[in-house]
Amino acid sequence: MDIAKLTIKEITTHIENSDAERRKELIEILKMDTRSAVQNLLIKLSKKEDRDRKEIERLEIMKSFEYQYIKRGARYIAGIDEVGRGPLAGPVYASAVILPIECVIKGINDSKKLSPQKRSLLYEEIKEKAVCYSTGYCDEKTIDEVNILKATFKAMKQAVEGLSIKPDVLLIDAVKIPDVDIFQVPIIKGDAKSFSIAAASIVAKVERDTVMDKYHELFPHYNFISNKGYGTQDHIDAIKKHGPCNIHRRSFIGSFV
Repeated sequence: MDIAKLTIKEITTHIENSDAERRKELIEILKMDTRSAVQNLLIKLSKKEDRDRKEIERLEIMKSFEYQYIKRGARYIAGIDEVGRGPLAGPVYASAVILPIECVIKGINDSKKLSPQKRSLLYEEIKEKAVCYSTGYCDEKTIDEVNILKATFKAMKQAVEGLSIKPDVLLIDAVKIPDVDIFQVPIIKGDAKSFSIAAASIVAKVERDTVMDKYHELFPHYNFISNKGYGTQDHIDAIKKHGPCNIHRRSFIGSFV
């Protein structure tokens, strides 16, 4: 292949379709190409490689808890996180995710720091690369009956029990789950510190948001597609105007109705 005869578009495509070793070889060849467009492409590639390197370093730091317990003999480590403790309406969700330690998912982070579009893309990648994952939930009626903390624990327990492989260690955002006989490690702000917990936060967030979008079609007055059940001013105003709907948590909205 004569690089000098290729267009910039063809060169870019060829590099993107090459493995890491071949990519390095091509970059060395391109350094001898005097075309300004090629040199600009090399600058862009260099910046991208730098970003990728920094991202891999960030992910390795996020795996520090996982590495700690793998060194102690753990094989399967599950990250657990919940979403939906604070809203005035809808269920609370919790997800459990086991990922291979060598797994690379660029961009993974606390779900709250990600755009809906980025969360959706990562959600699909997590499902594809996970050893296994599971989600549990408790609806608004259960939340009202037992309180939100107990409902959250129940959803978390469902998620753990739904895993097709029993984990050796549970890394959990901030809490320990009662009545679960697996070694548990609560991590404050774990969704930003642990690779596995961050993955669980994304799965739980995307799946709950999908449910709330469907509820918006049934109860459009409350704008669930935007607020996801949280207590935004437009949501509170809608409750005052229209009263609660079937999925509102009565124990949360007493001061509004």
